Order: sequence, then structure tokens, then C-alpha cells
Amino acid sequence: MSATSSRSGRLVRTAAALSLALSAGGCLLTNDLPDPALDVPSAYKAGRPGGPDAGPSLDWWRGFRSAELTSLMQEAQSVNLDIAAATARMRQADAQARITGSSLLPLINGEADVIRRKNGSATSVSTYTTSLSASYEIDFWGKNREATIAAEEGANAARFDRDVVALTTLASVANAYFQVLAAQDRIRTAKRNIASAERILDAIKQRQNVGTSSALDVAQQESVLANQRASLPPLRLTLAQNINTLATLVGRPPESVTIAGGSLDQIAAPRVKPGLPSQLLTQRPDIRRQEARLAAATANVGSARAQLFPSIQLTGQGGYQSVALAALFTPQAAFTTAAASLTQPIFDGGRLLSNLDLTKAQQDELLQTYRKTVVSAFADVDNALESIRQNTERLRLQRKVVETSRRAFDLAEQQLRAGTADIVTVLNTQQTLFAAEDTLSQAQLARLLAVVSLHQALGGGWRPGTEGTVDAL
Repeated sequence: MSATSSRSGRLVRTAAALSLALSAGGCLLTNDLPDPALDVPSAYKAGRPGGPDAGPSLDWWRGFRSAELTSLMQEAQSVNLDIAAATARMRQADAQARITGSSLLPLINGEADVIRRKNGSATSVSTYTTSLSASYEIDFWGKNREATIAAEEGANAARFDRDVVALTTLASVANAYFQVLAAQDRIRTAKRNIASAERILDAIKQRQNVGTSSALDVAQQESVLANQRASLPPLRLTLAQNINTLATLVGRPPESVTIAGGSLDQIAAPRVKPGLPSQLLTQRPDIRRQEARLAAATANVGSARAQLFPSIQLTGQGGYQSVALAALFTPQAAFTTAAASLTQPIFDGGRLLSNLDLTKAQQDELLQTYRKTVVSAFADVDNALESIRQNTERLRLQRKVVETSRRAFDLAEQQLRAGTADIVTVLNTQQTLFAAEDTLSQAQLARLLAVVSLHQALGGGWRPGTEGTVDAL
């Protein structure tokens, strides 16, 4: 090998060693995440102290003790189209991170050429060349490293975004299923009320036949009966719409989905303790997503700042070149070249500085968004805890309303048949009972929806196998 080739080889090895040392030492302009200055409370305002800190199990929906709901949840996790799309976005982000990270490695190309030249009437000459070329940008200022970190954090954000979509989907399945059960309960209640109204109407007509009731009494009761019958179509529509919603959530057309349903009375309300507010920062996927986006924006600031400094590029090429194919791979045909270049931006019309300002502003925006997400998370948990507490109390009181209303209606019906009841009293007691029974179903639904909201507010479940209680329940 010639002296020139030897020197070129030493130059390439020295540059490679320098680049490895710089990579091992880290980026010169790496930025730490900005301090969000969060005021994390020691406990939830709507929570109750006492008991070990624990969170909902990962498969929290099993706590409702509904085999059909569990089946729908499992199906939604595997076939829901929104989750599938979010998973595809996650794979895209992973691929983009690998593309961006490739700038940290040398670029190596192989080449083989045959060039045939002929000048005038002279004999044509062919030149054969085969070579390998390599180029590498020394990431002295950390531009490529920061860009890679930004892409990797973007991929992490996509993963957490997939978790957000999955959590939202599972909460939607639970909510729609409970809406189905509530609609079925309300339809059954309406049918019972229609039967009761028909009995009262028959009793009033019998009294009219013997002259103890008027046509007005009959007309009023017919109005009550018609009103109860008119309440059925909206309830059936609600039932059909929520079944169709469930079908969409499990990625199937409504015609292929059958929901048996049942009653809200058969659903158990799982008891979950929310844990500490500080744990919420690592459990909610939307908080983790915003944290990853903030980290990506911070890395982008470092990359934009590094672009203001010189770029150092190393290139090298080695191979064989000969006018005779038979002599192509002989020592005399070998050649090597090496070059190093340094490029310093001098004037670009303010593009690089403006790009740095842009990334800083984007970082600040994501910082504020991160802070808002955390504050909103605390509020979500408090709202869910308070909603569970108040709806539990409402349900307890509403059961008493139904109990007393039914007793009053039964007495009024007995007196009606005995001929001693006031028609106005009968009308009032039955309307009060009908409304109370319907409100009871709505109160049961509101309590279960609040429990689902709590699970969603807590991030949809912690590590598998953890169990706990919520004092608000």
C-alpha cells in the first residue's frame, strides 16, 4: 500500500475514534426537562384518609361481575378499530425514530461502474471501477443525537397515546353496556307501569258503570296510560343506539352483535381506593404522553441550537479501478480517498435562529399543556369520587322514595276498588310511583357511570393483581 493510502487509513481511523469518544461522552447541548413547577397535593380533596394506598386492578371491569361485559371488554381490546389505528401510529413512530437515528451511523454505499470512451476514430477504451464509499457526520454538538432523542420520545408518546385510546375505548364499552342495562330496566318498569295504569283504568270504568266516577276521571286515567305508552319508543331507541355503539366498539356491524343484557340490579360496583395523587402522574397515560411530548420538544430545542454550530463531515472511498477487467482486482488497481469538511452557517436570513425560537415556543406550549393535563387529572379523580359519593346517597334516598311511593299507590288502588278513594289521590300516587321507579334506574346508572369515570380518571388500572377499596363507595 502506498504512503498516501496509509495516511488516509490513519485519518479515517482517527476520525472514527473521535466520533465514538464524542458519542460516549454524550451531547454537548443536551437539555434537561424544564421544571413544570407542579403543586402536587398530598391527598385528594374528595377522598377519605385511611387504609393502604392501592389502585384498581388492570382488568378492573371484572369487578362489575358481568360475564357479558368481560367478554365485550376482551373483544374490544383485540378488534377495536380505534385501538388498531393507534397501534399503527405507534409502529409509524417507531419506524420514524429508527429513520432519525440512522444519522448517528456512517452511510456506506457500494458502487460498480463500467465507462466506455471513444474519441474520434480512435479505439474505444473501457474503464472498470468497483468501490465502497463511506460518509459520516461527527455529531460534535449533539444535533443528530438530540433529533434522535426527540424521535424516540415521540415514539414513547405514541405508545401512551395508544394506551389513552384503549382506556377511552374500554370506558366507552362499559358506559354503553350499562346504558343498555338501564334502558332494559326502564322498559321493564314502563311496561309494569302500563299494566298498573290499565288496572286503574279498568277500576275507574267499573265505577263509572255504577255511577261513582265521571267521564273526566276516565279521560284523566287514559291520559296517564297514554303517557306511559309514549315513553316506550324513546327507551327502545336508546337501547338500540347503545347496542349499535357496542357493535362499533367491537368492530362489527350491528346485525352480527347480540347483547343479552339483563338488569343493573345484577351489576356489582367494584370498590377502588384511588391511592396517592403523586401516583397519578405515572399511572395516567395522557400525563405520560404529554411528558414524552415535552421531552421530545426539549430535545428539539437542543437540536435546533446545535444547528448554529459547524458541521463536520468525513468521507472516504476505497476500491479498484482498471481499464482491463482481468486486472481490476490487482494491487496496482487499488485506490483510496479520504476527506474531511467543516461547514459553518454564516448568513441564512435568520432561518436557524427563527427555528430555534420556534422550538422554544413549542416547548413552552407543551410545558403548559403538561401542567394543565396534570391539574385536570387531579380534578377528574376528585369529580369521580364526589360523583360516586353523591350518587350513592342519591340511590339510597331514591330507593326510599320508591318504597314509600309504592306503598301509597297500593293503598290508593285498594281504596279505589273499595269505592272509598279520591280519584285525584289515585292519579297522583301512580304518577309519583311511575316517576320514582324510572328515576331509580337512572340513579343506578349514574352511580355505575361514576365508578367507570373513577377507573378512567385513575388511568384504567395499575399493576395486575392489586386490589383495594374506595371509601366513597
